[in-house]
Amino acid sequence: MIKNKWNPEESKDQSSALAELRYRSNLIGSDRRICNWGGGNTSVKTTEKDFKGDDVEVMWVKGSGSDLCHMEEKHFTALKLEDILPLKEREDMSDEDMVAYLEHCMVNPANPRASIETLLHAFLPYKHVDHTHPDSIISICCAPNGREIADEIFEDRYVWVPYIRPGFLLSKMIAEGVEQNPKAELVLMEKHGLVVWGETAEESYNKTVDIINEAKSYIDNKLEQTAAFGGQKYTSLASEEKENLLHTMLPVIRGLVSQEEGMILQVDVEDDVMEFVNSEKAKDLSQVGAACPDHLVHTKRTPLYIEFDPVSEGESELIEKLEIGIAEYMKDYKSYFEKYAESGDKMFNPAPRVILISGVGMITTGKDIKNADVSRQLYHRAISVMKGSDAIGGFISLNAEESFRIEYWPLELYKLSLAPKEGDFSRKVCFVTGGAGGIGSETCRLFASQGGHVVIADLNMEGAEKVADEINEQYGAGRAIAVKMNVTVEEEILQAYKEVIITYGGVDVLVNNAGLATSSPFEETTLSEWNLNMEVLGTGYFLVSREAFKIMKAQQVGGSMVFIGSKNSIYAGKNASAYSSVKALEAHLARCIAAEGGDYGIRVNSVLPDAVLQGSAIWGSKWREERAAAYNIDPDELEDHYKQRTVLKVNIYPRDIAEAIAFFTSSKSLKTTGCMLTVDGGVAAAFTR
Repeated sequence: MIKNKWNPEESKDQSSALAELRYRSNLIGSDRRICNWGGGNTSVKTTEKDFKGDDVEVMWVKGSGSDLCHMEEKHFTALKLEDILPLKEREDMSDEDMVAYLEHCMVNPANPRASIETLLHAFLPYKHVDHTHPDSIISICCAPNGREIADEIFEDRYVWVPYIRPGFLLSKMIAEGVEQNPKAELVLMEKHGLVVWGETAEESYNKTVDIINEAKSYIDNKLEQTAAFGGQKYTSLASEEKENLLHTMLPVIRGLVSQEEGMILQVDVEDDVMEFVNSEKAKDLSQVGAACPDHLVHTKRTPLYIEFDPVSEGESELIEKLEIGIAEYMKDYKSYFEKYAESGDKMFNPAPRVILISGVGMITTGKDIKNADVSRQLYHRAISVMKGSDAIGGFISLNAEESFRIEYWPLELYKLSLAPKEGDFSRKVCFVTGGAGGIGSETCRLFASQGGHVVIADLNMEGAEKVADEINEQYGAGRAIAVKMNVTVEEEILQAYKEVIITYGGVDVLVNNAGLATSSPFEETTLSEWNLNMEVLGTGYFLVSREAFKIMKAQQVGGSMVFIGSKNSIYAGKNASAYSSVKALEAHLARCIAAEGGDYGIRVNSVLPDAVLQGSAIWGSKWREERAAAYNIDPDELEDHYKQRTVLKVNIYPRDIAEAIAFFTSSKSLKTTGCMLTVDGGVAAAFTR
């Protein structure tokens, strides 16, 4: 059952009607069984001072594009009721006219645009109004016998409103229905949701919870009498087998859905997902349509359902089904768009946003991890709705044309327009070795600032997690992950990539940056010192880039690698034969991979820094003393020594190297591969020639 979270003490602490509305909204949104991500809306009618200091009757309502769970007071909009209420006398009003009119009703033009369903709240003569999308209520509203079920549960306490797209007419229909039924306590919106009200915020909230639980109790009783979704048809793969299959399959899927725009993937194998995808009715139910209009922009009208029998079929059969299924889905979506599109409509990426695979689970796609997760969350709600509807009489949804009118509705698209502009690395997954160090961490921050999803791979897990936490705090949860990885241990590399694939679906950018350095005269260079340099800077770079190459090749959408070499890649450094030799090896390995990667759109370039002392673990080690000794100077003089030997008389910082890496891995260098770029202030002895 839905838990009532109202806390009288907390509610008393709210300093204003708006603060109390924010509190109530957050409670409603905190349980996704009550309200979808980004969906629903709440309001309160109160008295405020206008710009002249006069009292004015206003309605605070949720701003468009906000999420009830996380709303702050700044996300609500105040409108003058005396300007809105005369609209009830009108017969009809277009969406465009309604939006323009409501903008003139705003108390403060700096507030966000009011919710699409503002008039629904204004036309009801109650102080507090809540509109939500509860699973159990929508199960009833999406059942062919929904009105009969509502009669059993609510008797004469409800108003049923046939499906109509949100806007002026729906708001008027709801208001008239409530006026005509003095006993009404709630409104059931066909294929849509619930509306309740109260004279206090607590009354309105309590009514939401109580009505949902009445419906849920009825449905739960029906579910006890029948097998969910017709019972089980397929058996799930064992965990280890599933992980191995996903490791191979996800880059393929990611490539297939990224043909027009790059997509980030999420995997979900939770119990309710597995119950649904493995069921007898999953194939048919999943193709009926969206469980709620609010889902459409993030899930499309239907998911792609792949029938896979783990008992009799294997990896190759599944990949073939995915290739065929995704191609057919995209073709069908384009036909759907062409059939209903009007002038000015621009087609979304036709690839599926939700992919269901029996025996495996659910894969969702999005332009970033947040959007992929929204699709995932919403389809959990769809599964819950379908489960309830199927138990009480069947599941129905909007038809194709109705769905299109919501999916491409300008008022719905407005919410998408509020998203930040995409950056150079939006839709990309960037894997950085040595990610906790000076160059690595600065590169990770730069990728994230331009929209990238970042993997911070390092032996120093504490440092990697610190960088990941900073990025996630600034750019949003899930934008960065830390993985512990020793570049000389093949098993750790494979495991790290598995984690990245499960998290994001694949890899687009590799920065081979893990490093160390040793210094000694040639005759004093030991075999262990030589091997250490070769293992980390040679073999390590080979192993990490080989696995990235396999993933990029499987994705079939290209990719980019950058090797962090050194001035010593082309300059024979004194007392650094092991280090210099392997840095030269790195540069040539990069060129070799570039030569093979061209056929797959995989570019490989090298950045050659020199003397990047800031934030470097290498320069904080014995290497500083060793290099100072090689030049017969004090270690404290080293930074100025490097500056003075450059043509430009400058020091080199991690950000300088990060900018060079970003250039090579961005769209600015799409026609460049096998190249070396020096970022050393101009060391004449290391000029390329």
